[in-house]
Amino acid sequence: MTERRKIRVAVVFGGRSTEHAVSCVSAGNILAAIDRARYEVIPVGIARDGRWVLAVDDPARLAITGGELPSVEAVAEPGSEIAARLDRGESGLVVTGADAAGLLLSGQTSAVPHSLGQVDVVLPLLHGPYGEDGTLQGLLEMTGTRYAGAGVLASAAGMDKEYMKLIFAARGLPVGPYVVVRDRDWRAADLATPAAATERKRVLDEIGELGWPVFVKPARGGSSIGTSRARDEAELEAAIEGARQHDPKVLVESAIEGMEIECAVLEGIDGGPPDASLPAQVLVGGDAGYYDFQSKYLEADTGVAIPPPIPAAHIEQIRQLACAAFDAVSCEGLARVDFFYTPAGQILVNEINTMPGMTPASAFPMMWEASGLPLPQLVDRIIQTALGKNGLLR
Repeated sequence: MTERRKIRVAVVFGGRSTEHAVSCVSAGNILAAIDRARYEVIPVGIARDGRWVLAVDDPARLAITGGELPSVEAVAEPGSEIAARLDRGESGLVVTGADAAGLLLSGQTSAVPHSLGQVDVVLPLLHGPYGEDGTLQGLLEMTGTRYAGAGVLASAAGMDKEYMKLIFAARGLPVGPYVVVRDRDWRAADLATPAAATERKRVLDEIGELGWPVFVKPARGGSSIGTSRARDEAELEAAIEGARQHDPKVLVESAIEGMEIECAVLEGIDGGPPDASLPAQVLVGGDAGYYDFQSKYLEADTGVAIPPPIPAAHIEQIRQLACAAFDAVSCEGLARVDFFYTPAGQILVNEINTMPGMTPASAFPMMWEASGLPLPQLVDRIIQTALGKNGLLR
C-alpha cells in the first residue's frame, strides 16, 4: 500500500523591501510551528537583491539574536536558485543550480521537486513592497501556483495607504483625516518657480489644517519603517524627506489621541463570512512615544492587552469593523486591521495589513491564541483555506 504523500508547502520569505528581516523572523516562527506530520515544508528565501534561493530549514537561524536581525543570505543553500518558468506548456517555480533530486535540509535528505510548481501551496510571508503589494501574487497567478492570503487587487490596495483609505471611506468605514504628499508636489519646489512655491504652500497648508502633531509615513510601507512624528512645520519637512527615502508618495496623518487597537481576521470557512479574533491594545515599550520599529521588534517590554480595557459593546464593534475592512478590499486568507480608540469611545479604522507579522512578538498570532486558535492550528487553517481555492483568478 502506497503511503499518501504529505502536502507540500513552500514558505517564501525575505524579499527586497525594508521589512526583509521582519519577514525572516515571521518565517522562522511559522517553520517552528507548522505540523511536520502533515506538511512537507520547502523554505524559499528571496534575497535583498531579488534572487530566489532554497533556504536551510532551521527556524533558530531566523530569530532575532542579541539585537541582530536575520537575513535570507545567512540561511541560503549554496548554489541554489529558483526561477519562474512559463514556457513550453510548463509553469511553476523551477529549481536551478542545485540537485533537484534531494537537498540537505535540517540534517536530512528531503526530496524536493525539480519544479516548485508541484508544490501544493505557497505561503508568502513577505511584508512590504515586492511581496505584500500584489507583485508576488501576480507572479504566482501567472505560474499557476496556488498561494495563501490576499490576491493581487487586495494586496495592492492594502499596501497603498492612500487607496486603502479611499476604499474604506467609500464603504462608509470611519477613517481619520490625512493628506497625501505626492512626488510631483514635493519635488516641484526644487524648480524654484512661482508655481512650484504655490504648490508646496498648498500641501503645507493642507497639512497644517490637520493640527499638530502629525504622523508622517511612506504611503506604501510597513513595520513603521520611515515613520516619524512632526510637532511643527520645521519637523514636518524633515519627516517628509525621511519618509521619501522609502517611498516617493508620503502620507501625513492627524495624530489621534487614544489607544492603538488591532484585530486579526481570517477568511470564513467554506465560503462563510470572515472571522475576527479578540482585539488587542498595543502597549508600547521602551522610551518610544509611539509604536515604531524599535518598540515593535526590539523592546522586551512591548506587549498587548487582550482584550483591551474597553466596553464589551465596543470590542464587538471593532470586530465587526475589522471584518468590514477585510471585505472592503476583497481580502482573502488573513489580515490584521488596526484601529484608534479615542477617550470618547470613537473607533477609527487606521489600516489593513494583508500579510501581518507572524513573529513571536506579533499581535496577529497572539490574538488568535487568546481566541482559542494556537499557532499550529492557525497555520493549518490558513493553508487549508488556500488549498480550497480553485486556482482561478480571484
